[in-house]
Amino acid sequence: MNLLLDTQAFLWLEGDKSKLSKAAGEACSNPQNTLWLSVASAWEMQIKIGLGKLRLQRTLAETIATQRTTNGIQILAVELDHVLELQNLPFHHKDPFDRLLIAQARSRLWQIVTIDPKFDAYGVEIVW
Repeated sequence: MNLLLDTQAFLWLEGDKSKLSKAAGEACSNPQNTLWLSVASAWEMQIKIGLGKLRLQRTLAETIATQRTTNGIQILAVELDHVLELQNLPFHHKDPFDRLLIAQARSRLWQIVTIDPKFDAYGVEIVW
């Protein structure tokens, strides 16, 4: 199964796995699942680091590299079909990064690992 991590889930997987729900932790630990980090999440984190709203123990590049090695996380590029899928999303959620993650999951028919209840309104399968 392909699991798209939302930004917060990625940060908890990296920093404090105890903040993940039991179901999310088990899904992320299951070697049969492939974990994906969207470039949109990397972009969001880099912006927050630059604004001083997010602090990591290592650089973002080192953090992602560690997670790629430790948890086999794959990187999902932002493709044109993901952007075009945004036209099909009502504005239940205003955050542009989260909307793009939803569009990516919908276009790929993937599940999203997220605690955010606003994702439920978009017909994507949530793991939490």
